[in-house]
Amino acid sequence: MIEFRNFIPGLSSERRGFGLLALAAVVSFAFASTEPSFAQRKDGPAEVPVEELMKTTDLPDLTIGPADAKVTVVEYASMTCPHCAHFAIEIFDDFKKKYIDTGKVRYIFREYPLDNLAAAVSMLARCAGGDKAIPLIETFYAKQQDWAFASGSPGPKLFDIAKQAGFTQESFDKCLTDQKLLDQITAQRTRASDTFGVNATPTFFINGKRLQEAPSMEGFDKVIGPLLAAK
Repeated sequence: MIEFRNFIPGLSSERRGFGLLALAAVVSFAFASTEPSFAQRKDGPAEVPVEELMKTTDLPDLTIGPADAKVTVVEYASMTCPHCAHFAIEIFDDFKKKYIDTGKVRYIFREYPLDNLAAAVSMLARCAGGDKAIPLIETFYAKQQDWAFASGSPGPKLFDIAKQAGFTQESFDKCLTDQKLLDQITAQRTRASDTFGVNATPTFFINGKRLQEAPSMEGFDKVIGPLLAAK
């Protein structure tokens, strides 16, 4: 497992802008993770206990949709994962219109960072707080090529995006020094791996059943349809 603490101690809210320099320094090993994307994933358990999956932790879930929906979809995702970005950009709007907006599905986003840069971006989304978190995640995914895979430091590019959610330089740097938040995200990743067999991103659980194929509307329909039809 990646030790995210590698870069956090170097961030200092007392040194204005130093967070950007620290982010630049982490790029050299940000993609050193051996964790696979969906295309390289190993088989995990086909189903996990719903009660355990939905157990609350000290990191609140990011959710959309009614709590009493008949179906709950949990996604474990990494902000630097291209397959996760593809779902967010190409599929999520249709998924939301068909299932979430109609009250049929409750959607839960959980962070599973594959590298240090993904952890940092997850922290920024969490620091945005409230109704801003998921829209900021969607924006980061929409611009993923600009900050995750382009040359140069990702820091200024991330800050430009974060400013849209109201971040200042001070709050940006302060967020990236939040050790408690980092520990919570790291713990969530560890629990997902150890308890639910998550080993790649994105991983979806639909009422505890793992989606066994790359995410698509057809794939979701095959699993969600019978659950909605069941009495």
